[in-house]
Formats: sequence, structure tokens, C-alpha cells
Amino acid sequence: MTLKLSKIVSNFPQEGLAFAFAYGSGVFHQKGHKAMSQNMVDFIFAVDNAKAWHKENMRRNRKHYSFLSSLGPEGIARVQENWGARVYFNTLVPCEDRLIKYGVISTSDLIDDLCLWRTLYISGRLHKPVLILKRKDNPALLEALQQNTSSAMAAALLMLPEAFTEEQLYIAITSLSYTGDFRMTVGEDKQKVQNIVKPNVARFQELYHPILDHVNHIHWHKKQAFIEQDTSPHAVYSHLNMLPKTLQDLIWLEKNRDKRYQDTEEVMKSLAHSADYREVVERGVQSIVKNSSITQSLKSILTAGMVKSVRYSAAKLRKMLASKRQPVSV
Repeated sequence: MTLKLSKIVSNFPQEGLAFAFAYGSGVFHQKGHKAMSQNMVDFIFAVDNAKAWHKENMRRNRKHYSFLSSLGPEGIARVQENWGARVYFNTLVPCEDRLIKYGVISTSDLIDDLCLWRTLYISGRLHKPVLILKRKDNPALLEALQQNTSSAMAAALLMLPEAFTEEQLYIAITSLSYTGDFRMTVGEDKQKVQNIVKPNVARFQELYHPILDHVNHIHWHKKQAFIEQDTSPHAVYSHLNMLPKTLQDLIWLEKNRDKRYQDTEEVMKSLAHSADYREVVERGVQSIVKNSSITQSLKSILTAGMVKSVRYSAAKLRKMLASKRQPVSV
């Protein structure tokens, strides 16, 4: 699988390609989906210079682009970096006998999203197992990747009760990037989160066991795959301080409507003693995801073009209808 996907990546400009990974049902088994070989493969490419990368890619693969190619590489880079979630997707692209979709994001924007959760669009995908196909030596990117998964752990713990299974933890982590996504209502499989986690628990363990080894305020029964956590105000405050800045800012705005508090620390201390801290954190995540899912979906109509957008949406609708015929997982 890795060799085949690496061969697909080789069809794209390598100069300035800092990070490439594949994800989704074309890479990892998802319950209720067709065989992986029949599913479209999703890629993300992080590039150091969007204009230069698109210029070379348009020279090689101009047919991948919609009518927006008339803007030239500079215009494409502007659309990528200034609209939606700062990602430019080309979809339904035939390559090496597979149908693929690939998103292009600037390395600096990726690091920004991983650290701050401005959009939770690509950072949310990286809460889940992915197949990394290329990663240049970039200490800032590596640190941001680690910070992103640690932040996901903190947010999930805040939403979970005092005792839960590892699988429930991974479901909570995976749910973060779908909370508030309007597509979960009008196009996605309603069992999507469970379908991602249940067949891939071992991969989630590879990603999150090293973090669980160092998380404070939990007791991890490793052999039983069971976790108990301290939900005292002290522990809650500790997890709140681990949240990314965008989410903390949204929490501050919600809890500070009456201008009672001067800074984030005061708000977090107050929230840690509040019975509704779970709901407040969840609403903050929903706000981030809702905004980016809407703006990026509107942007994708332009980047894909009308014909591909209709085809892609129809495929999503077929998946949703198929999921309704599947028995509900328990």
C-alpha cells in the first residue's frame, strides 16, 4: 500500500513538498465501506511556497484544476491561502489507476492550524491515524504535530466522564473534528466516527499510547484498556490550559460576555469550578468546525468546478443512504 501511494505522490512536484500524507477509507478500513481499493484516496500536501508549487503542478497536471486555473499560479495560491480553511483541493483526479483527491496547504498554515486550531480542518484529520508518505526534516512541524495530538487528548478528556474505555477515548478524539460540521447532517455517514475508530483501534493506540503514558490526572489500566480520570477543578483547570489558543479565546468570549473577567486565566479558573465546563468546551469546538466546514465547502465548489462538485456530492449522498441501511453499532 505504501509503495503504491508513494508512487502516486511522485506524480506531483517534489520541490518544496514538506509533508505528504494519505488518509480516509481509501487507506484504512472503515466499517460499512467498500474494499479500500474501490474508494477514492485522499491526500494532503504541505508545501513551502504555494505559488511555486502550483506553478509546477499546473505545468505537469493542469487538467486537475477547474476553471480557476485561468487565474494562474499566483491566483490559485491566493485562493488557497485566503479563503476557507487555507487548503486548495483538486478532486476526482485519476492517477496511477486510482481516483484521488488532494489538498494543498502551505506549511506555515499547517503549523498554525496544528498549534492554534484556527480551523481544525487539517489538524482534525491529523487527530486520527494517517499514512505519512513524506516528511522533510522540520523541527517546527514535528513539534506542531505532537502538540496537536496532545491538545486533542486534553479536549477529549474534558468531554469524557470519570471512567471510560480506550475506544470511547478515541471516539471522543475523532468526534472533535466532526462536531459542528454541517456535512454530518446533509452528506456524511451518521456512523462515520464509530466506523473510523472500531476497525482501527490498534492504530489509534500507536498514536496515543505515548501520550497516555505522560498525561496527568488519569489512572490508565493499560491491560484492560480502561481509564479513570480525576475530574476535580484542579484537574479540569490543568486540561483547560492545554487547549489551543483559538479554543481558549472562544471560551473566554462565551464566559466573559458581562466583562467580569480580565484575562484567560481567570476565565479558565472559574470554568474549572463550573458544572457546565464540558458543554462550554464542546460549543467552542463546534464553532471552529462549523465555520471552517461551511467556508471550505463553498470554496470547494469553485476549486472542483460544478460538474465534479455534483459528482462528489452525489457520491457522499450515496454513502449516507447506504449507512442508513447498515445496522447500528453498539
